[in-house]
Amino acid sequence: MMEWFSNLTDFEKFYWIITGVSSLFFIFILITTFIGGDVDDVGDIDAEVDADTGVGFQFFTLKNTVAFFAIFGWSGISCINAGYTQTTTIIISVVCGFIMMIMVALLMFYMRKLNDSGTLKMKNALGAVGEVYTTIGAERSKIGKVQIKVQSSLRDLEALTDYNTDLTQGAVVEVVDYTSNGILIVEPQKK
Repeated sequence: MMEWFSNLTDFEKFYWIITGVSSLFFIFILITTFIGGDVDDVGDIDAEVDADTGVGFQFFTLKNTVAFFAIFGWSGISCINAGYTQTTTIIISVVCGFIMMIMVALLMFYMRKLNDSGTLKMKNALGAVGEVYTTIGAERSKIGKVQIKVQSSLRDLEALTDYNTDLTQGAVVEVVDYTSNGILIVEPQKK
C-alpha cells in the first residue's frame, strides 16, 4: 500500500488524501444519520443556524462540505485515470463537487419541509368525524371529550355541543366549529 502511494505524483496524492478523508467522514455521517444521530450538532455553524427558523435553504453546512470534497476527490481521481490534464481535472472535480453540494442542500431543504411541527391547527378539525369519549352536555352545559383524527393523528380533544340532548360515550359526531380557546363544537353526524 505504501509503495503504491509513494509511486503517485503529488497531484494524485492530493486527490487520494482528499478522497480518503472525505469518504470516511461521509460514511460516518451516513451511519449516524441512519441510526438517528445528527452530526450537525458537533459544533459547526449548522447547529446555530438550525435554531433560526427563518433560514430555509442552507448551502454551507458540514454535510454539504463533506459531500463536496467526497465527489471532488472521486471525480478528480476518475479524471486522472482517464488521462485528463491537471487543469481539466481540477475544473471537472470542482464543478462535480458544487453540483453535489447543491443536490445535498436541496435534499436537506425539502426534507426539513416534510417535518410536521405537531402544532394542532383547529381549522384542520372542521368537518372531521370522531367518537364521543366522555359525555358532552347539551347546549354547551358540560365540556366533554371526543376522539378524533386531525392532521394524521388520533387525538382526544375537549368538545361542546349546541345539540339539545347530551352526546354520550360512543356517539359519532362531526366537528362544525371551534371556540377561540380551542374547544371543538360538535353535533351528531348526519347520515
